Amino acid sequence: MDVSVVVPCYRCAQTIERAVQSVADQTQKPLELILVNDASPDAETALCLRRIRDRHPQWVRVVSLSVNGGAGHARNEGWSLAKGRYIAFLDADDSWHPRKLEWQFAFMQAHPDIALSGHAHVIGPISASINALHEKFVSIGKWAVLISNPFVTPSVMLRSDVPHRFRQDRRHMEDHLLWMDIVSDNLQVVKLDLPLVNIHKPLVGVAGLSGQVWAMSSADWGNYGQLFSSKKLSLHELILLWIWVALKFVRRLLLLNLRRFAKFFLGYGRRL
Repeated sequence: MDVSVVVPCYRCAQTIERAVQSVADQTQKPLELILVNDASPDAETALCLRRIRDRHPQWVRVVSLSVNGGAGHARNEGWSLAKGRYIAFLDADDSWHPRKLEWQFAFMQAHPDIALSGHAHVIGPISASINALHEKFVSIGKWAVLISNPFVTPSVMLRSDVPHRFRQDRRHMEDHLLWMDIVSDNLQVVKLDLPLVNIHKPLVGVAGLSGQVWAMSSADWGNYGQLFSSKKLSLHELILLWIWVALKFVRRLLLLNLRRFAKFFLGYGRRL
């Protein structure tokens, strides 16, 4: 397949084997798998990546960065070296359904006008009874992407010639900003109605700490400011979206504290 898979790697010795195995188990193999070591300070990650490369020398490449730049920077580095016509992203602690690349690549080939496709995800085991793709997808418009991130990054496959990259000065929500840049340039974005990636970690903002919720919301405000600076948003659109972020921030904090409150009283009840 004319697909390059890019995986940012940082302190991932405990999970990267599972992620790579999910690529090796694909019914159709990618052209290459690019593992980008984002200056991980632990020796175990580098050793693990070398073992994986030695096990699959024909299609696994390891790129080692000298300075840690974050996931977006690592993905850009892998993207810049990729040989495939399409790029698929996977995180080091997640895994794919065995037919993910087969189905999504076939879809992208059948619709060459589409710049980016994503799909649903699950937290927990992926069902083995997922049916084959039958054109079940929805187009994602600009405002749908602006209001909420429609994709987890490991669900995304895009054309390698898309004229945008992850913003390297972002450590949070840099994926959402890339999708917004793409859709704001009137490039076609769609979502496939198939859960083809297993997210093994809780999503930030659902089970995250208060600091993560604040970082996430701050990144949202900054992303919209960046779009405004790039003349992709008007002033009144910017103000509306900033208000929307403020409301989401309050909601996230309320949900987080309600969970803590419930957990405290459940534990207190057990002690009684």
